[in-house]
Amino acid sequence: MPETPLEIARTWVEFDNPAIANERFRCDLTWLTSSWTCIFGNGCQGIYEDAPDTGCCTLGAHFSDKDDIKNVKRVVEQLGPDEWQFYDEGHSKKGWREKEDGDTKTRVVDGACIFHNRPGFPAGSGCALHQHAMLVGAEPHTMKPDVCWQLPIRRTYRTVELPDDTSYLEISIAEYDRRGWGPGGHDLDWYCSSNPEAHVGKDPVYISNAGELRHLMGDAAYDELVLRCEAHLALVRAARKGPGGRKLLPLLVHPATLAAEQG
Repeated sequence: MPETPLEIARTWVEFDNPAIANERFRCDLTWLTSSWTCIFGNGCQGIYEDAPDTGCCTLGAHFSDKDDIKNVKRVVEQLGPDEWQFYDEGHSKKGWREKEDGDTKTRVVDGACIFHNRPGFPAGSGCALHQHAMLVGAEPHTMKPDVCWQLPIRRTYRTVELPDDTSYLEISIAEYDRRGWGPGGHDLDWYCSSNPEAHVGKDPVYISNAGELRHLMGDAAYDELVLRCEAHLALVRAARKGPGGRKLLPLLVHPATLAAEQG
Protein backbone atom coordinates (compact mmCIF):
# COMPACT_ATOMS: atom_id res chain seq x y z
CA MET A 1 0.00 0.00 0.00
CA PRO A 2 1.31 3.51 -0.75
CA GLU A 3 2.47 5.76 2.08
CA THR A 4 0.29 8.72 2.97
CA PRO A 5 1.69 12.24 2.35
CA LEU A 6 4.05 13.81 4.87
CA GLU A 7 2.16 17.09 4.88
CA ILE A 8 -1.15 16.23 6.54
CA ALA A 9 -3.55 18.10 8.80
CA ARG A 10 -2.98 17.20 12.44
CA THR A 11 -4.62 17.87 15.78
CA TRP A 12 -2.20 19.12 18.42
CA VAL A 13 -2.70 19.64 22.14
CA GLU A 14 -0.63 21.67 24.60
CA PHE A 15 -0.41 21.39 28.38
CA ASP A 16 2.01 22.32 31.15
CA ASN A 17 4.34 19.70 32.55
CA PRO A 18 2.86 18.92 35.99
CA ALA A 19 6.26 17.84 37.30
CA ILE A 20 8.54 20.63 36.05
CA ALA A 21 7.78 24.34 36.08
CA ASN A 22 8.25 26.36 32.90
CA GLU A 23 7.92 23.32 30.62
CA ARG A 24 5.05 22.76 28.24
CA PHE A 25 4.24 19.71 26.16
CA ARG A 26 2.98 19.93 22.58
CA CYS A 27 1.63 16.57 21.44
CA ASP A 28 0.38 15.31 18.09
CA LEU A 29 -2.93 13.62 18.91
CA THR A 30 -3.43 12.52 15.31
CA TRP A 31 -0.28 10.40 15.57
CA LEU A 32 -0.57 9.29 19.19
CA THR A 33 -4.10 7.96 18.67
CA SER A 34 -3.20 6.24 15.37
CA SER A 35 -3.16 2.46 15.04
CA TRP A 36 0.52 2.26 14.05
CA THR A 37 2.45 -0.72 15.39
CA CYS A 38 5.87 -2.19 14.65
CA ILE A 39 5.47 -4.99 12.09
CA PHE A 40 9.07 -6.24 12.09
CA GLY A 41 8.93 -9.88 11.04
CA ASN A 42 5.31 -9.51 10.04
CA GLY A 43 5.35 -7.54 6.80
CA CYS A 44 8.13 -5.01 7.43
CA GLN A 45 10.04 -4.51 4.19
CA GLY A 46 13.06 -2.77 5.71
CA ILE A 47 14.18 0.74 4.88
CA TYR A 48 16.25 -0.59 1.96
CA GLU A 49 14.91 -2.92 -0.69
CA ASP A 50 18.05 -5.06 -0.70
CA ALA A 51 17.87 -5.63 3.09
CA PRO A 52 14.24 -6.51 3.86
CA ASP A 53 15.14 -8.66 6.88
CA THR A 54 16.95 -5.96 8.84
CA GLY A 55 14.08 -3.51 9.26
CA CYS A 56 15.41 -0.09 10.26
CA CYS A 57 18.60 -1.58 11.77
CA THR A 58 20.62 -1.29 8.57
CA LEU A 59 22.59 1.84 9.45
CA GLY A 60 23.39 1.13 13.08
CA ALA A 61 22.28 3.31 15.99
CA HIS A 62 23.80 6.68 16.92
CA PHE A 63 24.08 7.16 20.68
CA SER A 64 22.52 10.23 22.24
CA ASP A 65 25.03 10.66 25.09
CA LYS A 66 27.42 8.85 27.44
CA ASP A 67 24.57 7.50 29.57
CA ASP A 68 23.06 5.92 26.46
CA ILE A 69 26.35 4.14 25.74
CA LYS A 70 26.74 3.09 29.37
CA ASN A 71 23.26 1.57 29.40
CA VAL A 72 23.89 -0.53 26.30
CA LYS A 73 27.31 -1.57 27.65
CA ARG A 74 25.56 -2.89 30.75
CA VAL A 75 23.32 -5.09 28.60
CA VAL A 76 26.21 -6.24 26.41
CA GLU A 77 27.87 -7.66 29.51
CA GLN A 78 24.77 -9.82 30.07
CA LEU A 79 24.56 -11.21 26.53
CA GLY A 80 25.87 -14.65 25.70
CA PRO A 81 26.75 -16.17 22.32
CA ASP A 82 23.45 -18.07 22.38
CA GLU A 83 21.60 -14.75 22.33
CA TRP A 84 23.88 -12.66 20.14
CA GLN A 85 24.93 -13.86 16.70
CA PHE A 86 27.89 -11.47 16.53
CA TYR A 87 29.09 -12.09 20.08
CA ASP A 88 32.64 -12.90 19.00
CA GLU A 89 32.75 -9.91 16.63
CA GLY A 90 31.45 -7.64 19.37
CA HIS A 91 34.17 -8.81 21.76
CA SER A 92 36.94 -8.54 19.19
CA LYS A 93 39.44 -5.71 19.05
CA LYS A 94 37.04 -3.67 16.89
CA GLY A 95 34.29 -4.01 19.50
CA TRP A 96 30.61 -3.14 19.06
CA ARG A 97 31.01 0.64 18.61
CA GLU A 98 32.43 2.79 15.84
CA LYS A 99 32.76 6.45 14.93
CA GLU A 100 30.89 8.09 12.07
CA ASP A 101 31.51 11.80 11.38
CA GLY A 102 32.77 12.12 14.94
CA ASP A 103 29.69 10.53 16.53
CA THR A 104 29.62 7.19 18.33
CA LYS A 105 27.25 4.54 17.01
CA THR A 106 26.77 0.79 17.00
CA ARG A 107 29.05 -0.95 14.55
CA VAL A 108 27.71 -2.11 11.21
CA VAL A 109 28.66 -5.71 10.36
CA ASP A 110 27.67 -7.42 7.13
CA GLY A 111 25.28 -4.63 6.20
CA ALA A 112 23.40 -4.09 9.47
CA CYS A 113 23.76 -3.23 13.15
CA ILE A 114 26.04 -5.62 15.03
CA PHE A 115 23.20 -6.38 17.46
CA HIS A 116 20.85 -7.50 14.71
CA ASN A 117 20.56 -11.30 14.63
CA ARG A 118 19.94 -12.49 11.08
CA PRO A 119 17.28 -14.96 9.91
CA GLY A 120 18.27 -18.51 10.76
CA PHE A 121 20.01 -17.66 14.05
CA PRO A 122 18.72 -20.13 16.70
CA ALA A 123 17.59 -17.38 19.10
CA GLY A 124 15.55 -15.76 16.34
CA SER A 125 15.90 -12.83 13.99
CA GLY A 126 15.94 -9.30 15.36
CA CYS A 127 17.67 -7.11 17.92
CA ALA A 128 19.65 -9.12 20.46
CA LEU A 129 19.18 -6.34 23.02
CA HIS A 130 15.41 -6.37 22.51
CA GLN A 131 15.24 -10.15 22.71
CA HIS A 132 17.33 -10.18 25.90
CA ALA A 133 14.94 -7.71 27.52
CA MET A 134 11.99 -9.95 26.65
CA LEU A 135 13.88 -12.97 28.01
CA VAL A 136 14.52 -11.39 31.42
CA GLY A 137 11.11 -9.73 31.69
CA ALA A 138 12.28 -6.13 31.19
CA GLU A 139 10.79 -3.48 28.93
CA PRO A 140 12.87 -3.38 25.72
CA HIS A 141 13.27 0.39 25.83
CA THR A 142 15.33 0.04 29.01
CA MET A 143 18.00 -1.97 27.19
CA LYS A 144 18.25 -0.48 23.71
CA PRO A 145 19.91 2.68 22.32
CA ASP A 146 17.70 5.74 22.74
CA VAL A 147 17.17 6.26 19.02
CA CYS A 148 16.01 2.66 18.59
CA TRP A 149 13.31 2.55 21.23
CA GLN A 150 12.06 6.07 20.53
CA LEU A 151 11.47 5.41 16.83
CA PRO A 152 8.95 6.27 15.43
CA ILE A 153 8.11 8.69 18.26
CA ARG A 154 10.05 11.94 17.99
CA ARG A 155 10.79 14.23 20.93
CA THR A 156 12.08 17.69 20.10
CA TYR A 157 12.73 20.84 22.11
CA ARG A 158 12.53 24.56 21.45
CA THR A 159 12.52 27.67 23.63
CA VAL A 160 9.40 29.77 23.13
CA GLU A 161 9.94 33.50 23.67
CA LEU A 162 6.85 35.44 24.80
CA PRO A 163 6.11 39.16 24.28
CA ASP A 164 6.58 39.92 27.99
CA ASP A 165 10.23 38.81 27.80
CA THR A 166 9.50 35.49 29.49
CA SER A 167 10.01 32.09 27.92
CA TYR A 168 9.31 28.41 28.41
CA LEU A 169 10.68 25.13 27.12
CA GLU A 170 8.38 23.46 24.62
CA ILE A 171 8.67 19.67 24.32
CA SER A 172 7.02 18.21 21.24
CA ILE A 173 5.96 14.57 21.06
CA ALA A 174 5.15 13.65 17.48
CA GLU A 175 5.63 11.21 14.62
CA TYR A 176 9.17 10.33 13.59
CA ASP A 177 8.44 10.42 9.88
CA ARG A 178 10.91 10.22 7.01
CA ARG A 179 12.10 13.76 7.65
CA GLY A 180 13.40 12.75 11.06
CA TRP A 181 16.20 10.84 9.33
CA GLY A 182 17.46 14.03 7.69
CA PRO A 183 17.66 14.62 3.92
CA GLY A 184 18.39 10.93 3.36
CA GLY A 185 15.01 10.00 4.80
CA HIS A 186 13.36 10.79 1.48
CA ASP A 187 15.54 8.15 -0.19
CA LEU A 188 14.45 5.25 2.01
CA ASP A 189 12.85 2.53 -0.08
CA TRP A 190 10.15 1.82 2.51
CA TYR A 191 9.12 3.41 5.79
CA CYS A 192 6.48 2.44 8.29
CA SER A 193 5.11 5.44 10.21
CA SER A 194 2.90 6.73 7.38
CA ASN A 195 2.38 3.36 5.71
CA PRO A 196 -1.09 1.80 6.11
CA GLU A 197 0.54 -1.63 6.23
CA ALA A 198 1.85 -0.74 9.71
CA HIS A 199 -1.37 0.86 10.98
CA VAL A 200 -2.84 -2.41 12.15
CA GLY A 201 -2.25 -2.20 15.90
CA LYS A 202 -4.81 -3.45 18.39
CA ASP A 203 -4.26 -0.37 20.56
CA PRO A 204 -3.45 3.25 19.69
CA VAL A 205 0.15 4.40 19.97
CA TYR A 206 -0.33 6.18 23.31
CA ILE A 207 -1.28 2.83 24.85
CA SER A 208 0.95 0.40 22.93
CA ASN A 209 3.98 2.64 23.52
CA ALA A 210 3.07 3.69 27.05
CA GLY A 211 6.43 2.63 28.48
CA GLU A 212 8.36 4.67 25.95
CA LEU A 213 6.11 7.71 26.42
CA ARG A 214 6.39 7.57 30.19
CA HIS A 215 10.17 7.50 29.79
CA LEU A 216 10.09 10.48 27.42
CA MET A 217 7.55 12.58 29.32
CA GLY A 218 7.48 11.42 32.92
CA ASP A 219 4.54 9.71 34.63
CA ALA A 220 2.60 12.85 35.52
CA ALA A 221 2.76 14.31 32.01
CA TYR A 222 1.89 10.95 30.45
CA ASP A 223 -1.22 10.72 32.63
CA GLU A 224 -2.25 14.16 31.36
CA LEU A 225 -1.65 12.98 27.80
CA VAL A 226 -3.91 9.95 28.32
CA LEU A 227 -6.81 12.20 29.35
CA ARG A 228 -6.45 14.22 26.18
CA CYS A 229 -6.04 11.17 23.94
CA GLU A 230 -9.20 9.63 25.37
CA ALA A 231 -11.11 12.87 24.80
CA HIS A 232 -9.78 12.99 21.24
CA LEU A 233 -10.91 9.44 20.53
CA ALA A 234 -14.37 10.29 21.89
CA LEU A 235 -14.48 13.11 19.35
CA VAL A 236 -13.43 10.68 16.62
CA ARG A 237 -16.26 8.30 17.55
CA ALA A 238 -18.75 11.16 17.39
CA ALA A 239 -17.43 12.25 14.00
CA ARG A 240 -17.77 8.73 12.61
CA LYS A 241 -21.49 8.65 13.42
CA GLY A 242 -22.61 11.51 11.22
CA PRO A 243 -21.99 12.32 7.55
CA GLY A 244 -20.98 15.87 8.42
CA GLY A 245 -18.47 14.70 10.99
CA ARG A 246 -16.81 12.39 8.49
CA LYS A 247 -15.31 15.42 6.78
CA LEU A 248 -13.24 15.94 9.93
CA LEU A 249 -11.83 12.43 9.99
CA PRO A 250 -8.68 13.22 7.94
CA LEU A 251 -7.85 15.86 10.60
CA LEU A 252 -8.75 13.72 13.59
CA VAL A 253 -7.51 10.33 12.38
CA HIS A 254 -4.12 9.63 10.84
CA PRO A 255 -4.66 9.09 7.09
CA ALA A 256 -2.62 5.88 7.19
CA THR A 257 -4.97 4.54 9.88
CA LEU A 258 -7.96 5.49 7.72
CA ALA A 259 -6.40 3.85 4.67
CA ALA A 260 -5.70 0.67 6.66
CA GLU A 261 -9.34 0.54 7.79
CA GLN A 262 -10.61 1.02 4.25
CA GLY A 263 -8.12 -1.46 2.86
